Amino acid sequence: MLLKHATVGLIKTEAYTDQQNELAALLRVVAHPARIAILQKLALEDCCICRDFTDEIALAQPTMSKHLQELEASGILKSATSGTAKRYCIDPARWRAVSGVVSAFLASIDDATQCC
Repeated sequence: MLLKHATVGLIKTEAYTDQQNELAALLRVVAHPARIAILQKLALEDCCICRDFTDEIALAQPTMSKHLQELEASGILKSATSGTAKRYCIDPARWRAVSGVVSAFLASIDDATQCC
């Protein structure tokens, strides 16, 4: 499988372990300030609609919708339709899994490792 990467072109994902590919995909999803702001807002509130985010984050509604779609596609967010509005919240089970993968990666790097 090939993934497009912004700075180095195409990445041959089969050259890496499943764990490395999973971690890269997760970090890629959250590696945008708007998505971090979305997650921070949702950590403080149970559920939000797109307008709640555009009121606080200086992005147009279509741009905000795209960020919400990316987070939802990754499973980090889940949604429910209420009338004409789509409500978003953090999926607690998926967030725990994401947290575990990222924590395991960070813990795998020993602080005592000597540099050059």
